[in-house]
Amino acid sequence: MAECLTLKKSNCKNCYKCIRHCPVKSIRFSGNQAHIIANECILCGHCFVVCPQNAKQIVAETEKVKVFIQSGAPVYASIAPSFIANYHGAGINGIKKALKRLGFADAEETAVGATIVKTEYEKMLAEGTKDVVISSCCHSVNLLIQKYYPSLLPLLADIMSPMQAHCSEIKKKHPDAKTVFIGPCVAKKDEAQLYEGIVDAVLTFEELTEWLSAEHIEIEPDMDASEESRARFFPTTGGILKTMAQREKGYTYLAIDGVENCIATLKEIESGKVHKCFIEMSACVGSCVGGPVMEKYHRSPVIDYQSVANYAGEKDFKVVQPDTLDLKKRFEPIELETKIPTEEEIVGILKKMGKNRPEDELNCGSCGYDTCREKAIAIYNGKAEISMCLPYLEEKAVSFSDCIVSNTPNALIVVNEALEVQQINPSARKILNIRYNSDVLGDQIVRILDPKPFLEVLEKKRAVRNRRTYLAEYGKFVEQTIIYDPNYHMLLCIMRDITEQENEREKREKLRNQTVETADNVVDKQMRIVQEIASLLGETAAETKIALTKLKESISDE
Repeated sequence: MAECLTLKKSNCKNCYKCIRHCPVKSIRFSGNQAHIIANECILCGHCFVVCPQNAKQIVAETEKVKVFIQSGAPVYASIAPSFIANYHGAGINGIKKALKRLGFADAEETAVGATIVKTEYEKMLAEGTKDVVISSCCHSVNLLIQKYYPSLLPLLADIMSPMQAHCSEIKKKHPDAKTVFIGPCVAKKDEAQLYEGIVDAVLTFEELTEWLSAEHIEIEPDMDASEESRARFFPTTGGILKTMAQREKGYTYLAIDGVENCIATLKEIESGKVHKCFIEMSACVGSCVGGPVMEKYHRSPVIDYQSVANYAGEKDFKVVQPDTLDLKKRFEPIELETKIPTEEEIVGILKKMGKNRPEDELNCGSCGYDTCREKAIAIYNGKAEISMCLPYLEEKAVSFSDCIVSNTPNALIVVNEALEVQQINPSARKILNIRYNSDVLGDQIVRILDPKPFLEVLEKKRAVRNRRTYLAEYGKFVEQTIIYDPNYHMLLCIMRDITEQENEREKREKLRNQTVETADNVVDKQMRIVQEIASLLGETAAETKIALTKLKESISDE
């Protein structure tokens, strides 16, 4: 299968929007990056349309067409009839002039090929040999049936698409010509490469617009539709049915658009409940005028339809109908490589995602899959990762957060701007003598704490950090930090119980004071003793002196 869609990895933001909108889940995720699975993709272009970061890109073929022109070969453009909705006010003559200035030999409307195709549909239904006939103009629908409903391939009209029928006619008239289809479809690039030798290149309207802009060429307004064609209705829902001149009796004619509706219809047909129907199927809602390269930039269902309707007519293009055999097209089944896990393997994967019971399977679809079991099968096939499960990640994050909050020794209290308690952890309940969370949740903080520091932080929008506070009511000393979160408009109060340290500090202070007091007493006592000794020593010395003096005098008298 041709690579028509690529991924710009730097832009992929792991948002899963593409897988949520992919109708066949042909996208796998690895390393938080989306990867298109070519073998499973039906090239509907939904991922290109919905990607918010423009990470999906359509492979351009502008340079390839420029090479054709430079080679000297005549290059003819087949313009999809939806051009009138993409280039409002510009008719085929204005488009033709602009393309000739780019170097094209000529340009014609693909509606010519649509006229040929619808005639073949009428022949097929007139034969009445088929019970149910599904149109094969939309390559995405063809791929859907080839890959996912191969048993219904016999019901697919084995006729070329208008693009192929028209380009085949161009090459019959100009054997040396190169043909280039220009339209709003990604899938046509794959169709052109899959059936070689008919369409040499495919440009989207976006590629054409960029090319014209680079060459400073403007498409002149020209709504001349002198040559009417009912086939110009082809790019609208029910457009094929509008072009069919006759309806066969016994057949029901209906138009189905949008891949989801096509899938539902194919399932109905597969069940054997649908008979005698001609079903026009389009992968895009609104058919080709809702194509991905149009829808990406503008989506105007009413205006676009009116543009097509006003440009169409009641008659058919005058064409020479080719031989039916020349318009035949084979559709082979395309085998997918999907592996089907056993029930035990699915259950094992579900358990890894935290889905241990059926009620754990929320089937929320946030990962892009409709059910948790589908997601498990995708994981088994390497298309998805366990981390894509939003409830699983949320539960894991909440569980981890709760584990921290519940087990931290610090008290945590969260209040809103109205100072109402929103969350309280076990450590806070222990400090504040609160038995249950429900006793205080939703109540004013003033019930349990002094609101002044909260009001201070709320007013100044500046945190209070490690403020030593005595909670008299609880007999506790704490270090209090209050932080304001402007994103969530919440205040977080963190309290560290320092009562034990404070009590120890007071004990040490008391002991120190007692020690100092004792030392002072000892010093005072010692000073008194010294003084007493000194006094006694003074008296004894005086008495001794007197005695010695008297002795001296006595000796002297003798």
